[in-house]
Amino acid sequence: MTDQWHQPLRHIKSGELSGDTGQTSGMRRLEAISGKTAGSRKVWMGETHVGPATSSGDHHHGEAETAIYVKSGHPVFVFADGDEEVRLETSPGDYIFVPPYVPHREENPGDEDAVVIIARSSQEGIVVNLPSLWAPVEGPE
Repeated sequence: MTDQWHQPLRHIKSGELSGDTGQTSGMRRLEAISGKTAGSRKVWMGETHVGPATSSGDHHHGEAETAIYVKSGHPVFVFADGDEEVRLETSPGDYIFVPPYVPHREENPGDEDAVVIIARSSQEGIVVNLPSLWAPVEGPE
């Protein structure tokens, strides 16, 4: 018998991550935990890979809050603060928080893959690709 208090655990093995999720140019996003892979209702989790000397396209994740853990490499997270471009340089073990609707991109100036683990406050892998960090963003009404 299963009810809300007695649901089975889901085990997603590393080789079972799916690329069948929203993508952004310059990176590869892999989905692990989502509504479709694990039946989650409030969380999406996965990872992204950005190759050496590569930048992702500018994008945001809609209404979802995003938490990022840097697993390997030294990715740089870039966002706009008014007219200024802000660059957050990271190392393995660092965390980044991305609020809803904030346009950003990931850059990898290094010579090894940058891999980050991502958790979002949505069971969907929301990805909205943008032409620039300063593109108008439709937020909640």
